[in-house]
Order: sequence, then structure tokens, then C-alpha cells
Amino acid sequence: MADPVTLTRSRTYPVPVERTYQRTLSIPLEQIFAKRYGLIPPVTKTEGDDPWGTPGQTRIVTTADGGRMREELLTAEPPNRFTYRLTDVQGPLRRLIDSIDGTWSFEPVGSGSRITWTWVVHPTTSPLVRPGIPVLTKLWNGYARQSLDHLEELLLAG
Repeated sequence: MADPVTLTRSRTYPVPVERTYQRTLSIPLEQIFAKRYGLIPPVTKTEGDDPWGTPGQTRIVTTADGGRMREELLTAEPPNRFTYRLTDVQGPLRRLIDSIDGTWSFEPVGSGSRITWTWVVHPTTSPLVRPGIPVLTKLWNGYARQSLDHLEELLLAG
């Protein structure tokens, strides 16, 4: 297996950290990740444990390209962070990605907050990995920026 690849993106919001944490954890993924970015499709559906927020919960995340993955919430440490693992990747990304360890971290910044979203991607052993990871990295950074920008609208609306 290829070495893990760490992807991270941060953004600040004019919303207190406690509210940012709670809202981010509870907003449906289909709302946060509603837009395609290049080859990365939007999330169209989640099925499983609801409401989301207790470690050990699982759900199936489906994307517009027919991809699916299993998400397990590993930790929930309000208002500082929550972590999750994506496994059983199906669809176009299955040749590149074995699993993903994700973290959403929250920290106070003045009267607002900063969110840092991190993915540690564990690639497969496919020969497509070496040329595919730089492309995935570039696309994920744009997808994360777009999603974190859209999250501000959702945080302020709720």
C-alpha cells in the first residue's frame, strides 16, 4: 500500500465555536457537500444512524456518481473536534482509496471560530495511485474550499 496522504483546509467563521461545532455535526452532508467540484461529485444521500453525533454510529454516504462509502463516527469532543473513518469505498474512487480518516477541528478566533478539515487518505495498491493522488489532492483542495465556503451560509442561516 502507498503511504497515507494528508489533506487539510481551514476557514474562519463569524460564529461562536460551540455553535459552529454543533451545527457542522448536525447539518446533513447533502447540504454541506451539495455541489460538484471537477470530478468530485456532490453527496446525494446518507442512510443510517440519525441524529449524527455519538461515537460508534455508522451511515452510508452516496454520491451523485453512484459512489458509496461507509462512515463511522469515531470521536465527538464538543466543541473541539470530531473524527470519522470512511471505508468500503465503492464507485470511481475505489481504485485509488482504501480508506480515509477524517477530522473536523474547531477553535475560537476572536468572537468567531476556525474550522480545520483534514483527510488522511490511505491509498490502495492500484497502479493508478501514483498518478491519481496528485490529481485527487488538487481536486480535494478545491472541493474543501468550496464546501467550507458554503458551510458559512448554512451556519449563518441556522
